[in-house]
Amino acid sequence: MRRFPLAVELAAAPGLVAERAAADQVGLWVQSGLSERRLHGVAGPKIVADEERLPFRDASLDLVVSVLSLHWTNDLVGALVQIRRALRPDGLFIGALLGGATLTELRQCLLIAESEVGSGAGARVSPFADGFDGAALLQRAGFTLPVADVDRVAVRYTHLVNLAADLRAMGETNSLLDRPRTGLSRATLARTAELYAERFALPDGRIPATFEIMTLTGWAAHESQQKPLKPGSARMRLAEALNAVEHRLKRE
Repeated sequence: MRRFPLAVELAAAPGLVAERAAADQVGLWVQSGLSERRLHGVAGPKIVADEERLPFRDASLDLVVSVLSLHWTNDLVGALVQIRRALRPDGLFIGALLGGATLTELRQCLLIAESEVGSGAGARVSPFADGFDGAALLQRAGFTLPVADVDRVAVRYTHLVNLAADLRAMGETNSLLDRPRTGLSRATLARTAELYAERFALPDGRIPATFEIMTLTGWAAHESQQKPLKPGSARMRLAEALNAVEHRLKRE
């Protein structure tokens, strides 16, 4: 029921969001991304921009959308603050990013395998924000009416090699500065695959890979938005609202 005159999609992918949005809901879609090559196939206005260095004026946008990209920012709260500043009062931010349980099976098996086969374990899987802290992240960035929803999707693979190929094709391989600079040995990879199968294999022999998708929704502050009532201003007791019997505590 809401119309957004000016909307921006961060880290846009051709056809991912703008083409699926209702035509009468958004006036103008501007799609941005860090890669000029990736934006080449995007129709309409586009701009090369980094999520951590947004070029938009304060209070200039009505809607900002981000789909599975913000987990790569170095400073997630800082990126959210910039988004909130770019929104007009009562503007909306909707963002989906990978949460903490993502690739938990792979992370566990790699740590054990490297500890057993190598000289020590390294950070082979990037860290992700805890899915249960989503609303707190929005509050820290100054959003109002924050909501965080968490969905967990298990994708099944025939072998660890297939999972690794998908991650590489998605551009979701490890890019941490303090990641191990040496590749995984054949022995470590083989042991990782064994552990994966031993600990997580499904009845049909396939292995699952968990992807936790955290969807954040927050608004730029506006006087028209609902606000919490002052403590003690309620006109009805909770027991009345729930149609329940109230049991008073005995005071000593």
